[in-house]
Amino acid sequence: VAITTRLLVSHLSGIRHYEKDITKVKEEKEKANRAFKLTKPYQDKEQKEKEGKGIEKTDSVKLRKEHEGEVKSRNSKPGRRDKEFEQEEYYLKEKFESVIESLKIFKNDPLFFKPGDQFLYSTYGFTLLSAVVERVSGQKFTDYMMKMFRDLDMLSTVLDDNEAMIYNRARCYVYNKKGRLVNAPYVDNSYKWAGGGFLSSVGDLLKFGNALLYSYQAGHFKNTNGKLLPGYLKPDTVAMMWTPVPKTEVSWDRDGQYAMAWAVVEKKQQYGCCRQQRHYASHTGGAVGASSVLLILPEELDSEAIDTGLVAPPRGVIVSIICNMQSVSLNSTALKIAREFDKEKWAQ
Repeated sequence: VAITTRLLVSHLSGIRHYEKDITKVKEEKEKANRAFKLTKPYQDKEQKEKEGKGIEKTDSVKLRKEHEGEVKSRNSKPGRRDKEFEQEEYYLKEKFESVIESLKIFKNDPLFFKPGDQFLYSTYGFTLLSAVVERVSGQKFTDYMMKMFRDLDMLSTVLDDNEAMIYNRARCYVYNKKGRLVNAPYVDNSYKWAGGGFLSSVGDLLKFGNALLYSYQAGHFKNTNGKLLPGYLKPDTVAMMWTPVPKTEVSWDRDGQYAMAWAVVEKKQQYGCCRQQRHYASHTGGAVGASSVLLILPEELDSEAIDTGLVAPPRGVIVSIICNMQSVSLNSTALKIAREFDKEKWAQ
């Protein structure tokens, strides 16, 4: 088989995640798909009700709503444990001197499927991707990234190195089995720099989001008399990164698909005066004792504004949330915040 960088960045490579047992992975996927199939018909019925078709709510709808309430209640309890964090490899303490060396963790494991056939989120896929960057650039991956962060003015973004003295480094927390708040255990993230090994700040993530949004929109503005600096990336590159890839899926938003290292929801509206689906790109982060999200909601620019040069990029809303608590779902919160700011702007 052949594994390309595009397959790696879209999690279609077949390389495993933290779970080594493919049977368990399939079982979890089937459970998630069954749950989605059970709720989707009721969501469709509710949509039709809103359209004035007057479908009567059945007992099964009521039962489903009661079940959703129980799930929400259960998930809001202190001590909720994410099954993924039960994997031993989350808690590795071995220090790896290079990303090439860290490949030994999974390099002899079988692929879970033929590359390109299925989607499976894989942190180790990004470890392999970082090894590619290291070989192509001729630099250590960490050095390469630190130079990039300097270019982006992300001066608070550093390696999550346990030995280094890092100013304002936050303590991280988890709930134990008894539902009590405790300090997160010691781990060494040198085996996954690319997939979860950097420390950052809300401000730096906003700079990163602005740089991407600027790059994405800069190509649309023509009449700027040469006053507009180029983006850090080419507009076509960001557009490609934010284009959904077939066969992918997103666990935190069923409307979305995975693109290239980003989850993307495309603009869509099926019925007049009904639910609108806005285009946005986001990515959540989960580590031992921490959770995060970066969400970018580009402004829908009209041709007049672009042609006359009355506005300049970046235009839109960027939401960054970092939480020093494990297993906190943040994407829906970030999306609600982005939509509120977006509504406020258009109301002015």
